Amino acid sequence: MKTRIIAINQEKGSEEAAARAAGEVLKSGGIAAFPTDTVYGLGAVYSDRNAIRKIFEAKGRPENKPLSILVADRGQVDLLAEEVSEAAKTLMEQFWPGALTLIFRKKASAGIPEEVTAGGDTIGVRMPDCDLTVRIIEQAKAPLAAPSANLSGKRSAACGQDVIEDLFGRVDLIIDSGECPVGVSSTVIDMSGQRMRILREGTVTADMIEEITGIRPDQ
Repeated sequence: MKTRIIAINQEKGSEEAAARAAGEVLKSGGIAAFPTDTVYGLGAVYSDRNAIRKIFEAKGRPENKPLSILVADRGQVDLLAEEVSEAAKTLMEQFWPGALTLIFRKKASAGIPEEVTAGGDTIGVRMPDCDLTVRIIEQAKAPLAAPSANLSGKRSAACGQDVIEDLFGRVDLIIDSGECPVGVSSTVIDMSGQRMRILREGTVTADMIEEITGIRPDQ
């Protein structure tokens, strides 16, 4: 596969041009790697089954591992999730955009391919705190299924050069903007059951969640 690389520079309009280029790739069924506020992501339009399969092939990712979905605003959660609890709304208000992934029961009408959920009935959703990522989602006209942009089994890529080393020739587009500001994967909280449960703790901690919601999450 031919891979285009776009390096973000300080020129005015550089990020916007990169976002438009990524949007065109994604809308046409391609896959693109791009920076977020945590680590680099490898994205495809969430409802495009063929593009989702390209992600698994590019990463060498096992098919039994679900993909998270990135949204540009909180309103897109209603497109994807069956039910959003008051606790989830509080967490989104406090920590979105940011390094927090919330797991909901998927909405049947959302057209989410089983490849995204690994055949399950839940989805992980996050709104990244990165203007470029949000613009890419907006240009794609849809939320993006986007795991980390690295070969399966390797450490998540926090800089563009790592992405190029792993995925050049495997993806349609790589946007290189240097290092991500956080460099650590997001906290993941399962909101689909009766109680909140932390599946992975990152920069948003259990203590922070309890302080905001008044509920101590299971771990």
